[in-house]
Amino acid sequence: MPLLEINDLHTHIRLRKGEVRAVDGVSFEVNVGETVGLVGESGSGKTMTGMSVLGLLPTGGYMPRGEILFDGVDLTKLSQSQMRKYRGNDIAMVFQDPMTSLNPVLTIGDQIAETARLHLGMNKTDAEARAIEVLSLVGMPNPKERLTYFPHQLSGGLRQRVMIAMALTCDPKLLILDEPTTALDVTIQAQILELLEDLKDRLSMAMILVTHDMGVIAGRADNVVVMYAGRVAELAPAKELFQMPYHPYTEALLASIPPLEGAIPERLYSIPGLPPDLSTDLVGCRFAPRCRYVQDRCRVEEPPFETPDGYPHPFTCFYPVSAPDRIPVKIVRRDQALSKTGREAIIELDHVVKEYPVTKGALVQRKIGTVKAVTDVSFSVYRGETFGIVGESGCGKTTTGSMIVGLEDVTDGDIRFKGKSIIKDGGHYLKSVRRDLQLMFQDPYASLDPRMRVKDILSEPLTIHRMGTQRERDVTVARLLREVGLSPTAADRYPHEFSGGQRQRIGLARALALQPDVIVADEPVSALDVSIRSQVLNLMKDLQAEHDLTYIIISHDLSVVRFMADRIAVMYLGKLVEIGTEADIFQRAKHPYTHMLLDVVPEANPEVELAKEHGTVRGEIPSAITPPSGCRFRTRCAYAQDRCAEELPDYTKFGDEHYAACFFPMANAPRFAEAEAVS
Repeated sequence: MPLLEINDLHTHIRLRKGEVRAVDGVSFEVNVGETVGLVGESGSGKTMTGMSVLGLLPTGGYMPRGEILFDGVDLTKLSQSQMRKYRGNDIAMVFQDPMTSLNPVLTIGDQIAETARLHLGMNKTDAEARAIEVLSLVGMPNPKERLTYFPHQLSGGLRQRVMIAMALTCDPKLLILDEPTTALDVTIQAQILELLEDLKDRLSMAMILVTHDMGVIAGRADNVVVMYAGRVAELAPAKELFQMPYHPYTEALLASIPPLEGAIPERLYSIPGLPPDLSTDLVGCRFAPRCRYVQDRCRVEEPPFETPDGYPHPFTCFYPVSAPDRIPVKIVRRDQALSKTGREAIIELDHVVKEYPVTKGALVQRKIGTVKAVTDVSFSVYRGETFGIVGESGCGKTTTGSMIVGLEDVTDGDIRFKGKSIIKDGGHYLKSVRRDLQLMFQDPYASLDPRMRVKDILSEPLTIHRMGTQRERDVTVARLLREVGLSPTAADRYPHEFSGGQRQRIGLARALALQPDVIVADEPVSALDVSIRSQVLNLMKDLQAEHDLTYIIISHDLSVVRFMADRIAVMYLGKLVEIGTEADIFQRAKHPYTHMLLDVVPEANPEVELAKEHGTVRGEIPSAITPPSGCRFRTRCAYAQDRCAEELPDYTKFGDEHYAACFFPMANAPRFAEAEAVS
């Protein structure tokens, strides 16, 4: 008998006007020790399905039909007091954002111990001992000491470990994980996923993994449930689903992912339109308005969820995808060895340093240290190219971008725009060219003023720079909205009235308002679904060609950087460790840190993911206040020797545009083969 059996589950949410059918007839099973992945776009119902299992519904939420059988008990029939016996004990959940889920005024020790006291009836001493035990279980460094820490004192990866430890306090049989790695760096993500896999095997837990990252699903899920508009579109074993998806929606999701290997497409496939409004009556196939295989029957008749004759797994489609139907891809050719001849350097960084003082004291503050955010970084960006900067959080990539656009002062060194220093003339030149250097922020919701309409947000820079009359500015706003794929009528709406992808388009329109030469895009698609991400990336490429833009893309998503960038700089703990063309970095990487980043990027290929060795990521990132001597990566490097601690490695040239700072560069080898050290 399955541990969890969901049969024809319906979860509705009452609104002032109408009702949202968030989950509309979902059925699947989870067996003991099995991981089931729930994937789909935002609004597909995957998170609401997980919340329904725990009975954690929003205001107005209820389940009019369906069964949720856990160990043979129908959870939908239980009262709230009865559900508390299962919630936290037998079924636990790890929420998406640990910073908002953890209480900021309580220590992590108190928060974990609270679970043990409430559900296990432990006294304070035993609960504290249990907290230390589960923190050790999830690999928390110095667990006894960390009990006294508050959430803000921990990194994102350690906070996520606390959330997992809290969920494991009562040894649950089922663990539900809602986007557990979305906001994490690729290396921390790999550590968390390896930890979860290890815990599942050691504790014989079942897991439901809710995510929009198909790469995460490929390497961790036994079975995959693809959801769309509150229904199951396709259900299959992971390997089977990735090799041959039958539902057009599944195929489109996979085609929207930037590839990490092989040819680079000129454009990513993007699913047209938006998911349907679940508060309206839907007729026919829910994916029909966005499907490239749609027929008249699809618009009037809803396909059943079944396994047709001759097919290995169930799906909801009258006209399933077959191998010859696969979405065609046009390949773009890139120079693999870019030449500086005839190329104009529009941005030049010359031994740039950025340091922040660390002070102590309530009334009289004294300097006790220095955060070495960026140390001796030099590179050039050519006009018209896309330059990528990658690395973990704290590597200095965002600080570097902020210095380029003048939002951060430079401690030492120089930054030149079109050959002139923007920092050595008292800032006069920077003020004159500020309109030519624009920043596209990571979080469009936080960077757009919620009290301003879109037309005011877009016209504000035009007003500040005294460009045009009010009528001319209104015309410019309408043009900008059309250029980023929005209707001019959006000008009268507020930011909260738009989806995440639409807000990112507004952020891009704002960056374009002053017709800049350079746009620094800081994690421009990190918070977006895979389908929306492909739309924004394609849009950025189109606008680059149309306006002759130069992009500096800052990201920890290497697949995005590979798709967009001509050249890539890899940063670690404030230092530039490697720079080269896309092919140099992805096929001929020399620095061990670059190899580590590449090895842990999740790919939408179960065979590749399952072949990867665990333990690729070593240790924690050192403090930028007291970075290691010599090579800063040496404390996490498998190939470090005594020389690495004593000397700072200089850059060695490996190609026309390829440089790496390493005494023992890696051999040219397939990315997933065992690495070799070369002296």
